[in-house]
Amino acid sequence: MFWEWALLTVAIGAVIFVVVKMFYFQNLTIKEQRNNDLMKLTLKEAEVLIRKYQIQLQRAIGNIDILNEQMNKLRQEVKAVKQRNSQYRIENDKLRNRIKELESRIEALI
Repeated sequence: MFWEWALLTVAIGAVIFVVVKMFYFQNLTIKEQRNNDLMKLTLKEAEVLIRKYQIQLQRAIGNIDILNEQMNKLRQEVKAVKQRNSQYRIENDKLRNRIKELESRIEALI
């Protein structure tokens, strides 16, 4: 009788131990699934942010390219204006000399 009772007690203890362990591991599995789901959501959000910033960076780089092209055009225009300005100065100097020459001729005639 004692051995039956001891064997039954050990068997019930083993069953309770296995059931408790089963619930414990089930709880761990549920927590791990939650963490995995949260990690997947976080990764998706990170991917969305990366795409967003990648698009913004591409736009910024495109804008920089456009600005570089416009700066090069403006530089060329400034060079052209400087060349015209130097030509106008030379022409202006020639005209001043011509005016002085004509004024000296007029004074010589008077």
